Amino acid sequence: MRSAFLSWQFWALSSAAFAALTAIFAKVGVEQINSDFATLIRTAIILLVLGAILTASGQWQPLSSISGRSYVFLTLSGLATGASWLCYFRALKIGDAARVAPIDKLSVVLVAIFAVIFLGERLSVPNWIGIAFIATGAVLVAYKA
Repeated sequence: MRSAFLSWQFWALSSAAFAALTAIFAKVGVEQINSDFATLIRTAIILLVLGAILTASGQWQPLSSISGRSYVFLTLSGLATGASWLCYFRALKIGDAARVAPIDKLSVVLVAIFAVIFLGERLSVPNWIGIAFIATGAVLVAYKA
């Protein structure tokens, strides 16, 4: 079991499971509240939990040990995350969770495309076929007949 905690696959599957729960919990949570305010509450909880994890595990590090480049890209990542969450909660407020979540997961397709364009990553033909399947699947799951 210890080796499972060291694998990226374990953490990626855990992320997917928690993302699925996020959609279900958030859909119920935004029913009678403004979606932007709901995002603020969610963010505050995340800050508290992460602060507790860092404190309990002794993982705090001096802010001066972080490079300027890291600060820039973590800031951009934070802004993108915030925008994503605001959009996601607004979509959940007005749409069905079973349709919103698959469209949100088109981010998998976009990550692959952006990684090739901006990070120089290379994908094989089977990878691109999988990306096409993910895109098609997301659209089909979100489709309301």
